[in-house]
Amino acid sequence: MAEQKKILITGGAGFIGSHVVRRFVNHYPGYHIYNLDKLTYAGNLENLKDIEDKPNYTFIKADITDADGMNKLFTDLGFDGVIHLAAESHVDRSISNPLEFVMTNVLGTVNLLNAARMIWNGQFAGKLFYHVSTDEVYGQLGEEGKFTETTPYSPNSPYSASKASSDHFVRAYYHTYGIPVKISNCSNNYGSHHFPEKLIPLMINNIMNKKPLPVYGKGENVRDWLFVEDHATAIDTIYHNGHTGETYNIGGNNEWKNIELVKFLCRLMDRKLGREEGESEKLITFVTDRAGHDFRYAIDSGKLMTELGWKPSVTFEQGLEKTVDWYLANQDWLEHVTSGAYQKYYQSMYVNR
Repeated sequence: MAEQKKILITGGAGFIGSHVVRRFVNHYPGYHIYNLDKLTYAGNLENLKDIEDKPNYTFIKADITDADGMNKLFTDLGFDGVIHLAAESHVDRSISNPLEFVMTNVLGTVNLLNAARMIWNGQFAGKLFYHVSTDEVYGQLGEEGKFTETTPYSPNSPYSASKASSDHFVRAYYHTYGIPVKISNCSNNYGSHHFPEKLIPLMINNIMNKKPLPVYGKGENVRDWLFVEDHATAIDTIYHNGHTGETYNIGGNNEWKNIELVKFLCRLMDRKLGREEGESEKLITFVTDRAGHDFRYAIDSGKLMTELGWKPSVTFEQGLEKTVDWYLANQDWLEHVTSGAYQKYYQSMYVNR
């Protein structure tokens, strides 16, 4: 029997990361998936209860800002591939504490690149460093146009600046040291297991609890929404079939103004909860706009679709209904997240056993 390929997925207990880990564990029994996560507020091992006992899955609690720790990990385990998702990702938090984003998103990425460079030592056959990034590195758009892989970088928040920097380092290590890399930049994700500080799960949770629905400014900002399971499929496709050294943009082709999205959610939730139509819309509350709030993002996924054959599997309306159904069926998960109880899961699963 051939030896299993060892794939390190960083940030695998997070929202997007957990979907990627689940897909790779379930679809590739010939891989051993190592899920590395620091378990900050956004990392939740309850996201992976369904695969935690699979024989080709191992969880590692570690911090990518620890260079010595990363070097030891790569030396001890000899990873064949890295899918790097670990990042601080909430714009509001980056405005409050930009240095934290520099440490995790920039220094952490460079630590991983250095560890890969050391352990692979020029022997790059069958090796890959795949870096997952965001469309926010491109800045903002006006009323027209979409981001392509050649759009100049113009980040406007500490978060997007830190991700832009990490993208540049990944490309630099490809050109300078020959490390095989691939990069993808995605639009806003939505779906199950999303920490409820982000727009869609926040609104779902607040509608369920009849709390105010805070909308920045007048809600005119436009985002392109990507179903998280489609994103995981795209990452799988790029990892296995994408060209080394290339960047691929991943979008859902679903542009919505924030206010229209929230109103759609209100109508959908009223129907699901048996409430009178229009009841939840009354909860909408406009709040002071965020500093440096980009007006519009939109991704052109043409390269990924044409070259690699990927396409979204659901419309936004279909994906949103699936998402709402999941939150309504998993209110215990939501309760654990909002109360902080989920943070005890690691202790019970990995320390007290």
